[in-house]
Amino acid sequence: MTLEEIISRIEPPDAAAAEKAQQRLDRLTKPQGSLGRLEVLARWLASVTRTFPLSIERPVVFTFAGDHGVAAEGVSAYPQEVTAQMVLNFLAGGAAINALARQAGADVIVADFGVAGDFKPTPGLIDAKIARGTANMAEGPAMSREQAIRAINEGARIAMASKERGAGLFALGEMGIGNSTAASALTAALTGASPEEVTGRGTGVDADGLKRKVSVIRRALEVNRLDPTDPISILAQVGGFEIAGLVGVVLAGAATRTPVVVDGFIASAAALVACRIAPDAVHYLSASHMSVERGHQRLLRELGLTVLFDFGMRLGEGTGAALAIPILRASCAIYNEMATFPQAGVSERSDRQAEEVKS
Repeated sequence: MTLEEIISRIEPPDAAAAEKAQQRLDRLTKPQGSLGRLEVLARWLASVTRTFPLSIERPVVFTFAGDHGVAAEGVSAYPQEVTAQMVLNFLAGGAAINALARQAGADVIVADFGVAGDFKPTPGLIDAKIARGTANMAEGPAMSREQAIRAINEGARIAMASKERGAGLFALGEMGIGNSTAASALTAALTGASPEEVTGRGTGVDADGLKRKVSVIRRALEVNRLDPTDPISILAQVGGFEIAGLVGVVLAGAATRTPVVVDGFIASAAALVACRIAPDAVHYLSASHMSVERGHQRLLRELGLTVLFDFGMRLGEGTGAALAIPILRASCAIYNEMATFPQAGVSERSDRQAEEVKS
């Protein structure tokens, strides 16, 4: 399926399904709205999936990996070979995302979109490699437009194949030394913010490293002469292969009416690119957590999303998204399992009380 075909399948969420969910939520044995965001999430899930009862069956975390040529500028506290090493750790089940996904009952799909090295055939690793790392965006485009579209399509293909196997929720994750630099550059380019406003310490660079990182991003924005009206071009010039793959997951989620849980800063940058390509895709997104990365708040404002929690996290991999899955399951549980007032034989609020509250 081409990118244009995927985009053509994206529709607004179902208002009738949302209203049906709201009617039931208002009849459950509790004061209306008293379960707060859990009720909002239940209504959102109904509008996205259009299925009742609500469920989160077979959630999948997509942890896509890719290297970045900009790492040569010294923007990370870790060497580039860590990307490939962490991919092997994911496959061995020893990373944070593995532990949290097991806790959440989610599968982890690991794909190589552009690691700067080659893997032996390894069970569980999807080969979606576009190239052995992007070019240095501080010197020119990180990738060609054709490569960016190919990576988007690969991400969408992987997500749709997972959907065909029964996945009921997509969660975004990533790994790539240098990718917080790419995410900061994307954020600045897409929102008009300055590099200083949206650049954080990433893997933990010191004060001098942060200044260098900001300078590199500013240079990348100047060298590439970005067109703010062309999100695919921006993605190609200052993005990353794994970020482009996640753009495809978001678009595939929206096209297949699958809820998409966004992780932190880098995943949110991918989400914003996807929503600039297909604005209705935003209705299929839920933001999991607030990253400590400086640019994350700006991305969330652009997307109009509110996070579910703030644990001071900044790891990536999909860890925050995995933690959100039990919360989403809880919203399904209150919707499906609570009794209504008539079912429980509990008196509802009187019309007079309702009018007094309204007044």
